Amino acid sequence: MAYQVSDDDRGDVAERLRRFGDEAGHRTLAEKAFGMLHDAIVMGALSPGERLPIEDLAAAMELSPMPIREALRRLDGVGLVENIPHRGARVADLTLEDLKEVYDARLLLELSAISGAAENFTEEERESALRHLSRLEQATADGARTEALRAHTAFHFELYRAASSRWLPRLISPLWDNAERYRAAALGGALGLFGARAGEHRALVAACSDHDPQLAQDLLWNHLVETANGIATEMGGPKFYELRDVPEAGAA
Repeated sequence: MAYQVSDDDRGDVAERLRRFGDEAGHRTLAEKAFGMLHDAIVMGALSPGERLPIEDLAAAMELSPMPIREALRRLDGVGLVENIPHRGARVADLTLEDLKEVYDARLLLELSAISGAAENFTEEERESALRHLSRLEQATADGARTEALRAHTAFHFELYRAASSRWLPRLISPLWDNAERYRAAALGGALGLFGARAGEHRALVAACSDHDPQLAQDLLWNHLVETANGIATEMGGPKFYELRDVPEAGAA
């Protein structure tokens, strides 16, 4: 069963897409179309199941159909759009089954990445991660949701890149974006979560700095599954995962 998001007072497609267009202005037309549609879907401005007629999107975005068609193909490739034969494209649905698959894959890949990061973490990477955390905390305090989401993403991927894997960040990225859709739809944004869980982010940095892969994995497991379980229950399902026992800071 698909999870439904209220579409009250959404306005027309052009209005919902317009806010995502400014930063895409200097990209190629296909990149611009991809960026606008990607951000609108991830942020929840375009609803799960909403049809995406190419001609309508082209008119709304003031582009020709060709870059829209290319963007929709790319979005289908990362799971944000479904191209249905003879019916066109639509925003991918949100379902409990899909949520579980997304988080199963995220846990597999991101725990591997954080383990590698803890083994290789440098002082430069630590300082960079903390800068992203400062951005996140400031944006949260300012109520700047878009900036907070970007800083949060940048923080986690700074840790994952420290694993020195060419493939892990690439594989994690589309799963991350799909998970962000669920967070936006089911939990109503992210600022409250970021404020309440700031200590978890700093604990991840500390575990990586201490070169403790097991602790880093356990901390990240709990960090991710708290969100997954919260989304699942908000969607009317059961909790998916059990938390791991993690020793408190300073414990023997």
